[in-house]
Amino acid sequence: MSQQPKVIIETSKGSITIALNQEKAPISTENFLGYVRNGFYDQTIFHRVIPNFMVQGGGFTADMKQKGTSRQIKNEADNGLKNVRGSIAMARTQVVDSATSQFFINLVDNSFLDHQGKTPNAYGYAVFAQVTDGMEVVDAIAKVPTGNSGHHQDVPKDAVLILKATIVE
Repeated sequence: MSQQPKVIIETSKGSITIALNQEKAPISTENFLGYVRNGFYDQTIFHRVIPNFMVQGGGFTADMKQKGTSRQIKNEADNGLKNVRGSIAMARTQVVDSATSQFFINLVDNSFLDHQGKTPNAYGYAVFAQVTDGMEVVDAIAKVPTGNSGHHQDVPKDAVLILKATIVE
């Protein structure tokens, strides 16, 4: 298998092609590919959209129901990859090793999300992939009107669907 598996994420706004960095983020890459292989991302949404920051998806259905996930994975934020425009990182809670299925695409360079140290507040968010084609689609997603849905903020008023995620063979 090549060091950079590719995945096409077909959205209701167009397609995004990403290259996964298996060499520097093997755990996050295998985790993401597992979700792609079992169709987990199909019919999920980008549920958090913040212009000039990031778009986040991979965990909720269009009716804002959270999907059940596999186990939490080790945070690989200390792998040297940076949260720059077009990079993709694992979303997580305040707990360092809490990432499951959710990911975000950086709209700008977000160096404050990079690994700064071993403490929970400094650990950062693990970058594992990069958009190689379709950044204009990501930018279009970033422009959709958002509001609140229950206790969730920055939710697109009209769902931005991930129709299908496919590994490019």
